[in-house]
Amino acid sequence: MICFGTGGWRAQIGVDFYKANIQCVAQGLAETLMSDNQTDKPVVIGYDRRFLSAEAATWMAETLTANGIHVWFMQRSVPTPLIMYLVKQHGLSRGIEITASHNPSNYNGIKVIVEEGRDAPSDVTERLEHVINALEDVKSLTLAEAEANGLITYLKNPFNEFIDAVLGVIDTDAIRARGPRILFDSMHGSSTYPLTVIFNTARCTVDQIHGEKDAYFGGMMPAPTEDTMAELRNRVIYGKYDLGIAVDGDGDRLGIIDGLGRYISANEILVLLYTYLHEYKGWKGPVVRNMSTTHLLDRVAESFGETCYEVPVGFKYISSKIDEVDAVLGGESSGGLTVRGHIHGKDSVYSSALFVEMICKTGKHPSEMIAEISQKLGVYIMKESNITFSAPQREALEHTIFTDCALPTFAVEPVRVSYLDGCKVYFADDSFVVCRFSGTEPLLRIFAEGHSDEQALSYIAAWKRLLDL
Repeated sequence: MICFGTGGWRAQIGVDFYKANIQCVAQGLAETLMSDNQTDKPVVIGYDRRFLSAEAATWMAETLTANGIHVWFMQRSVPTPLIMYLVKQHGLSRGIEITASHNPSNYNGIKVIVEEGRDAPSDVTERLEHVINALEDVKSLTLAEAEANGLITYLKNPFNEFIDAVLGVIDTDAIRARGPRILFDSMHGSSTYPLTVIFNTARCTVDQIHGEKDAYFGGMMPAPTEDTMAELRNRVIYGKYDLGIAVDGDGDRLGIIDGLGRYISANEILVLLYTYLHEYKGWKGPVVRNMSTTHLLDRVAESFGETCYEVPVGFKYISSKIDEVDAVLGGESSGGLTVRGHIHGKDSVYSSALFVEMICKTGKHPSEMIAEISQKLGVYIMKESNITFSAPQREALEHTIFTDCALPTFAVEPVRVSYLDGCKVYFADDSFVVCRFSGTEPLLRIFAEGHSDEQALSYIAAWKRLLDL
């Protein structure tokens, strides 16, 4: 059974992610395109550096072309934001990226991009699931046969227009004037080339770690978190760099170590970039976040006379809300963001370049800027706990949380509870706790934000006591 979550279809390699299932996804995609009379435009296929990614992209292309659908195919790994950009810029109906993003190395997956370069919405993926799981036949050609039939085009250097688009909106003069020293950790992922080109074009001094391909990601999770960025932090401190930048395996999530060696959380990145765009660059307008992202963003927006809009987890909700309210920026606590006028999905390439511009134009360390904001608007600290469970456990957990609507006993009474996405409990002092199932991994995630470590951790402990975890 193939099921799509918030980040596409993700599965364990060799368990569910194998050739037959991958071809079924491609056949299902072909049949939906044929049914909708959308076969007049090519489907662009990209892939990251994971194990089986290049092969899976080939199998997808072989099935799509066997159904008469033209394919634009990459000859090297590319980040997800590039596929989104190409779909948007060239008016394509569909794009595919073979990736499991930040999941462990034993996972891979397929991300479907729709018109305007957006994450596929639920109605598209639900329909695709139905078609896939009812298939009776899967077609396939070899790439040589597809070439002979004129059904495949190899994109030899697809990066140029994407890189030029980013450079066209970044103040490279300000960056050149400052000449920052940057240590870049691509986490063995697919963003190495575009980011190094952008940094070098802007005359940054750039050193890199983990730039080589490694399907096991050096034994680490390919996600920029405080734990996975420990080596980057140490090297930034001892190498006296102005900034450390890390991006995840498929290039849509950003992590920062500032020149003082402080880890800048994803929540703080959103607060800083919204502040910079609104106050320094004059981009007026609201901001969008998901339910598991800091409320400090709300207070920043409020201080500007703007609104912060809350949406469910899943970047498709963020990008749709950005369009609806003409927001300056939208993002999530896991490190993904985009800005007005750019692609409709997460992009660590653009956001990295924008962050470098910010430190050059403000002349401040990010941690100094955060201290100024916290002094004015208060301290907000987020903690997270990820809990694994068995299939029988999930059923019991779901019953407790969503059927019984049971709540933990907290030290203070909640002022509001929302079941828009999981269970979110709000408190009068602007703290909160969210308990929800991951849409990409078999995990129960508990996010809590308070005004101290102790407060946030107490909310997580209360949920664990209730659920006997």
